[in-house]
Amino acid sequence: MENNWVIVGAGISGLVLAERLADVAKERVLVLEKRNHIGGNCYDFVNKKGVLVSKYGPHVFHTNDEKVWTYVKKFAKWDKYEHRVLSKVREKLVPVPVNIKTINLLFGTDLKNGKEMEEWLEKKREKKIKIPANSQEVVTAKLGDEIYRLMFRGYTKKQWDMWPEELAAEVLARIPVRFSFDDRYNTDEYQTRPTGGFTKMFEKMMTNSRIEVRYKTDYFDVCKSFSKDTKIIFTGPIDDYVSYRTGDEYKLSYRSVKIEWENHPKEYHQPIGVINYPSLKEKMVRSTEYKYLTGQKHGWTAISKEYFQWEGEPCYPVINDENKKKYQKIKKLGEEWKNVYFLGRLGRYKYLNMDVAVKEALDLFEEITGDEKKK
Repeated sequence: MENNWVIVGAGISGLVLAERLADVAKERVLVLEKRNHIGGNCYDFVNKKGVLVSKYGPHVFHTNDEKVWTYVKKFAKWDKYEHRVLSKVREKLVPVPVNIKTINLLFGTDLKNGKEMEEWLEKKREKKIKIPANSQEVVTAKLGDEIYRLMFRGYTKKQWDMWPEELAAEVLARIPVRFSFDDRYNTDEYQTRPTGGFTKMFEKMMTNSRIEVRYKTDYFDVCKSFSKDTKIIFTGPIDDYVSYRTGDEYKLSYRSVKIEWENHPKEYHQPIGVINYPSLKEKMVRSTEYKYLTGQKHGWTAISKEYFQWEGEPCYPVINDENKKKYQKIKKLGEEWKNVYFLGRLGRYKYLNMDVAVKEALDLFEEITGDEKKK
């Protein structure tokens, strides 16, 4: 029996659409995945030492969106989890996002409340910047040049291989500042983690018999076998799809990540789950100890060390003026094809938190089913 839909990519975006189309719209769905597992970059598994780890680096779920929360909690039991991050600056570990404690530790101040922090930053900020033109101006307008150089300049260069002034303002615009002692990385109402990991949740989403998942399958190797009426949801790099369909080469920039692993026969190795390394003297961008993130109790612990690079699978869209212009042209071409929808971080060429990926998939499902009812 022919499938009504082909979904390219078994990451969060693709899986949410597959589940909704199968369970709600009662459609047959074929999911094509180049890797040998579902979950995309959020895939987690138990390593040889018995520790639950995320293969592609840390992922943390948080949201203020009631629709998203109502959806995801159907597929897992969720435990409360408040994520915290430290940054190694001047041989000190200071909290991220920047808050009162961060400034006190870095500068030997004794700020006691938000008003004092505001007054301290007011002397440091670049006040002439009204509308930041790039990511450097985003940070210096909020925090001043000294904190920018200590905590953001080198980290950004290592992550993107570009200086903050070369990146669009939106790249660092998401960075919050806390005028309190609150050192949680997120302040959303729902800060939580699925018991047993994300992969178990994804597996529960894929139990409908109308869904077929084919692993180790490249869409471009099999796409000619589908009829012209087959509806496609493409969550891979949009430039790859448009290049294939037009015969012309369109290329956007992406950063990839190389991960090195360590296992230690102890309960914990780091003082916290994630540590950032903003100094250019250290090649590592961040290290993660997963037992903090998962809540697992085990005699061994696992650490991942991340090094960003250009080679490898595309992970992070590089948002600068050049790529934004290219994307708009590519997006316009993609909109010309009937029954083709682009979704996810790579399909829409933007950074997405997990909850936003879920939301955009739910929104697209509503758009699709609404359009179908109108026909």
